Amino acid sequence: MPQNHKDYFVHESAYVDEGAEIGQDTKIWHFAHVMSGATIGQRCILGQNVMVAGGVTIGSNVKIQNNVAIYSGTIVADDVFLGPSCVLTNVTNPRSQVVRRSLYEKTVFRRGATVGANATIVCGIVLGRYTFVAAGAVVTASTPDYALMVGVPARRVGWMSRHGHKLPPPDPDGVMVCPESGYRYKEVAPGQVRCLDLDEDAPLPAELAAGHKTYDEFKEAADR
Repeated sequence: MPQNHKDYFVHESAYVDEGAEIGQDTKIWHFAHVMSGATIGQRCILGQNVMVAGGVTIGSNVKIQNNVAIYSGTIVADDVFLGPSCVLTNVTNPRSQVVRRSLYEKTVFRRGATVGANATIVCGIVLGRYTFVAAGAVVTASTPDYALMVGVPARRVGWMSRHGHKLPPPDPDGVMVCPESGYRYKEVAPGQVRCLDLDEDAPLPAELAAGHKTYDEFKEAADR
């Protein structure tokens, strides 16, 4: 595949095999390898030493940090963030002596999910929309939308807003407010959180699509 493709960028040290589909304005950086049969959407960023296997589907505006391997059987929706050196798998019980290429398990990252650095996602599960997996966590079961997952094995310790803030305890009406966006969230059924101000599949308005304060600034304001 030519490295100077007009619709997307591939670093001269990276490889994109013939038969891979790459969306417009995607950037593929140093020593990455996208294998034949992989599909990657628009405006994605693949960091150094990323591998995308054949049969993987990746949506648009996905950011994959350095040293991440995405194996066959993985589906990554739009706006997902995969942190540095996080680990994905596709067979629960691997054995070198037993060939299971036809038995790869499906792992789904729904829209907006974030996986922290060095976290591990055990295959065969679904990460809900805007799930936030803390650095180093090991996720062994499917998660609900907006879940904040921490620990080994990971457990839900709260809810995370679309802007990546742990939501405060609910007010008397059951409403939790994101400190950055002002969007309201509510547990509409046990274990099921929804945003009251914006549909989960709607794009962020332009004025809320860029950060202007650090996480620590928001924490300091909340502690006052």
